[in-house]
Amino acid sequence: MATIKDIAEKAGISPAAVSRILNNDTSLSVSPSTRERVIHIAKEMNYKKSKPVKHNDFKLGIVQWFSAEEEAKDSYYLFVRNGIEDFCKKNHIKIERAFKSDKDYTESIKNVNGLICIGKFSSEEIDDFYRICPNVVFLDMEIKDYNISTLTMDFKNAVYDALQYLYDLGHREIAFLGGAEYVGEYKKEKVIDERNLAYVSFMKKKHLNYKEYMWEGTFDVASGYEMMTRLLSTDKHPTAVFASSDSIAFGAMKAIKDHGLSIPDDISIIGFNDIEMSAFTSPALTTIHAPAYDMGQHGANLIYVASNLSISTPIKVKIPCTLVQRDSCATPKSLSNQK
Repeated sequence: MATIKDIAEKAGISPAAVSRILNNDTSLSVSPSTRERVIHIAKEMNYKKSKPVKHNDFKLGIVQWFSAEEEAKDSYYLFVRNGIEDFCKKNHIKIERAFKSDKDYTESIKNVNGLICIGKFSSEEIDDFYRICPNVVFLDMEIKDYNISTLTMDFKNAVYDALQYLYDLGHREIAFLGGAEYVGEYKKEKVIDERNLAYVSFMKKKHLNYKEYMWEGTFDVASGYEMMTRLLSTDKHPTAVFASSDSIAFGAMKAIKDHGLSIPDDISIIGFNDIEMSAFTSPALTTIHAPAYDMGQHGANLIYVASNLSISTPIKVKIPCTLVQRDSCATPKSLSNQK
């Protein structure tokens, strides 16, 4: 079945304009010939206008890029899904769940009225999901295609806030411990992480050395421990560390302590996500709070409202993150000794 995006590509105008023309929006400033061309193409492609779905009949598909086992280890994505499901429960919305690790997982979401894709996906997968259900939103992934709706965390400003906090404390040797993620059939398509880009941008603006301090592994405790251990084996010891996830930070904290160093006296550290355990480490971890549960709620609300109001215009939303100051950061020892 033809979609608004298909008609827009053939007509050479935006999907938003096609939607307004097919909905008889007379306020749209477009020539009569363009209106006629769009209507003709729609008829030619046998386009059928979708009808609003009553909430009792609405079925929402949820695709999680993690397996069920991986999700259990990463509360971030679990909280996203919990937010979606709680919204659906409150609004009596039926749910079809699918994990990418499931065999023939796309079969279970073929007849949904809305689709939420959580995590990272390849270009081919994104196209497939859009064909399955044009009423789709991607959570936690930047997609350049302006025809696709996305809700993502504002990583850039969050990283800037964390690094500025460390900078204001007096830190200049700030390390970055990140994680690499790949998508696609053979895991060859690397996902761009805004946290990495933000770190490099901040360090360049402050004219600080960063190349020897930038490490990339995976988003887990073991990788955090390994990266920090390797970093401490060099002669480039940082006075502070920014970790792209709390899990990485937990591993880094153990490595610091295993080297006989103290947090925050010798090395300050900041994590990202603000998972529950971060408040109970020793010392309690300063971190960035990423409202994963709220992102799930926003995503479900967006899909539900778009369907009921026949809204086809895509949106791009950045969700603010906040710095949670605890006990893992302090003024560098070299500056403390001067006081």
